Formats: sequence, C-alpha cells, structure tokens
Amino acid sequence: MTTDHQDTDTAILDTDVLVVGAGPAGLMLATELRLGGAEVVVVDQRPGPTTESRASTLHARTMEILDSRGLLDELGTPPCEPRGHFGGVPLDLTLPSSHPGQWKVAQTRTEELLQRRAAELGADLRRRHQLLSLTAEDGVEAEAIGPYGPVRIRARYLVGCDGEDSTVRRLVRAPFPGRDAARELLRADVSGVEVADRRFQRLEHGLAIAATREGVTRVMVHEFGRPAAERGGAEPDFAEVTDVWKRVTGEDISQGTPLWVNAFGDANRQLAHYRHGRVLFAGDAAHRQMPSGGQALNLGVQDAFNLGWKLAAVVRGSAGEDLLDTYHSERHTVGRQVLANIRAQVELLLGGPEVEPARALLTELVALDGVRQHLAGMISGLGIRYDVEGPEIHSAAHPLLGRRLPDAWLEPAEGGARRRTTELLRTGRGLLLSLDGDGAPALRATAAPWSDRVAFVADRPAAGGPLPTGQTLLVRPDGYVAWAGSGPAGLGRALTRWFGTAAADD
Repeated sequence: MTTDHQDTDTAILDTDVLVVGAGPAGLMLATELRLGGAEVVVVDQRPGPTTESRASTLHARTMEILDSRGLLDELGTPPCEPRGHFGGVPLDLTLPSSHPGQWKVAQTRTEELLQRRAAELGADLRRRHQLLSLTAEDGVEAEAIGPYGPVRIRARYLVGCDGEDSTVRRLVRAPFPGRDAARELLRADVSGVEVADRRFQRLEHGLAIAATREGVTRVMVHEFGRPAAERGGAEPDFAEVTDVWKRVTGEDISQGTPLWVNAFGDANRQLAHYRHGRVLFAGDAAHRQMPSGGQALNLGVQDAFNLGWKLAAVVRGSAGEDLLDTYHSERHTVGRQVLANIRAQVELLLGGPEVEPARALLTELVALDGVRQHLAGMISGLGIRYDVEGPEIHSAAHPLLGRRLPDAWLEPAEGGARRRTTELLRTGRGLLLSLDGDGAPALRATAAPWSDRVAFVADRPAAGGPLPTGQTLLVRPDGYVAWAGSGPAGLGRALTRWFGTAAADD
C-alpha cells in the first residue's frame, strides 16, 4: 500500500483490496488476503470491536477454520455445548470433527482475535471511517470520511463486509431479493433479575427464552401473532420487552437493569450475485437472515475464508478472474441452503399452535441418526460439499471430493513426530498430500510447476483414522479437497483450475 497527498485536504491510499467493514467477516477476509500476499485496507465506522452482546456461538467448522490458521490457542477452552436445536427442537450437533458441538465465544472476543491477527499480518485497519461513495470500472475508487478528514482509496477490488444494512450494497445498487420481516424476537441482557432458565419454551401466548451467565440474564420473547414493528433503525426500549415478557410468561422483570436491548426480525434476503465486477460481498452484506441456531456469524466467516485465498491469487496474478466466479457459485449455494433452513426454523419457533404437529413430527425424525446428521451438518457447516470439478459431483465420485480435509494424524514417511493435517494448512498455501508414504514421484513431478503455491507432503495416515491409505489429495488453502486419486490423471487440470497458470508457463 502507498500513501500520497493530492492536496492538503484529501489523503490518497493505494492498495490491492479495500474491505469495508471490520466485523468477523471483514477481519477474517483481511487475514486471508494478507496471508495470500495481497495488500489490504479495512475501513469501519466503529471505533473498535463491538462491545454489544451479539453472536456468541462458533460452530464446529468455524472452530476448525480458526485451528487451521493457528488461532485457537488464544481462545483457551471456551464452553462447549454438544446440543443445539433446529427450530427449538433439541438436536445433538456432535459429528466427526476436531471441535464438535457449539462453542460459546462472545462476538467481541472473536473480533479482537481476528483484528489482532490481521494487524500482525500487516493489514491497514482504519477505524472511524465512513464510506461515502465508490466507482468501479478498471479499478475501484472510494471516498470515505475519517477522523482527520476525507480519504480517497484506490484499489483493484472492493469487498463489502459492512453488515445487513450495507452501504456498499446500496451504492452498487445490487439486487437483494427476498422478504422483509413479518415477525420478530425482542432480546435484552438484564442484570438484577431472577427468572428460571427457559430453552425455547412455547407457552400459550408466545415463545420465551432465558439463560443466566455470570449474573446477566439474556431474555428473548415473541408474542404469537404480533407483527414486526417498524423501527426505522431504532432499538426497542426496555419497557416494551418487559411488557411482552409479562404477557407471555406472567413474570415481571421491570425491576432489572437493561444492559443491552434489541430486536431481530425474520427478514430473509440474499444477493442475486455475490460478485459485481470488481466489487464483491461477504457476510451479512450478502445475506440477511434471522440468527436462528447461531448461524449468521459462522456463515460470514466461512464466506471470507472461501474468498480470501482466491482474491489474493487473482491480485498476485497467479490466477485469472474466473476463480472469483467460483466464490459466488460455491457460497451463494451454501447461503441459499442456510437461509432455507432458517426459514423453516422460524416457522417452527414463531408459529402459533398450528405448527405443533410439524414440531411433533420433527421431534420423532431427529431420533433417526441419518436425519440428525443431515440437520447437524447444515447448522455446523460440516456438511458442506462444493462442486470442485465443474459438473455437479455425482455419487460415484471420491467421498472426500469437495469436502473439507478431515482432521487426522499423519505419520511422516521420513520419521519424526506425528502431525495433524490441520497443521499443514497453517501457511495458507495449497497442499498435495500423498498418503502412500513413498513420495509418489509421478505426482510430485506433475505438481512441480505449482510448487510456489502448493506444498507437497508424503505421509502415511495413522491407523484407524478417516484418511484413505494409498490415495493422494489436492487440498485448497481453505481446506477443501479439489482432487483425489492414486495416479496423476486429472491432477494437472485440477491444479490449473484452482491454482492458476503453472510457473513454468509464465
């Protein structure tokens, strides 16, 4: 990044990528861009990480992502709950993973962690900067106002990670189809009250949820049949929460002290396209949904993890712009599936007595392990399978193709200590993992022109683990298997598709 001054009033910044928004998605994207060698400027209106008690759940796939970048040590050992829910129906979320279940980490902690890593890697984070305008043709020019005056930022690409009311989306006029909120949940964090914990308790007049941690009680309430209010961006006052809580539960919590109050509705929208030329979107700027099951933050972080290495490769010149189209095709599909499951959950949660038969049936179905695994895979992110070959993956394909590389122990062929597959992803490079232990000379030779982007490792999988002996896997920087085989057939094509032109051909 370079800085100069056109005049004494306007600062000018030049960078590869401008990220608007320093929430979890924007900060994760900044770390991945820097890991991939791209210069990045991040602007955000807020003075620092959120201090509000917003998202507090990291699902298994997000925990695996943080582990693959060496970020979990700083989190310590947060509380883990193996059981979640689907529309308020209890659901065991444990699936094969290094971090099964849902992990309780406050959003402010997640943002602090990612902000620290982004800064360590050299991202330029500018707080108290409000985006005013942008144009995107051969490149991107954006105008922002900061604490010391106007700033002009020139970048090759811009990514909007600025939340459900995205300024970038408005400026680009990106179509955002879907539906507005018809119902809402009121939420408050309250001190000085004593109420029994309630886990999605459906009462005669509505839904009530309550949980107390460290002296603070979070209450959430919906009154059946009550429509979402027109709030104009303002939050409800505590009196509204206490009134609805009393009508639904019969309890008076008005003597408590509100620490934070908000409302969230069941709006359900998704961008028609995640890419608009040189402007892309990730996180809540790309999709708006009720935070049912704690999926919203995780969905945004995983958007950024998919996009970061691809955009960095395009900026470096090692891959063509068509690689960015795979970001839309992969993550728009995942987003559509998540928004659909959230719509179903909303009906089960906020519907009146008419949904009780459906809830009773779902309660029976989740006792079947196939149903449980399917729902748990959707919510946790562990069930994702990307189309990595072009045509849709068929049932005869390798079972790992398009799926994340399992966390497994490896025995180095040349001796030494065992290591985990997760450790091999820490550099943010691609990985060609030969699991026969002999180095697979033909495979190594095929991959050699991409050695600046893809590391070659020949190890043996530990006995009893999830990896197949005698196979070789090409793994993308985001941990998903892009090719699998026992010989070099098709490997060169996969390397070109995901890692660009071979160095020898430059």
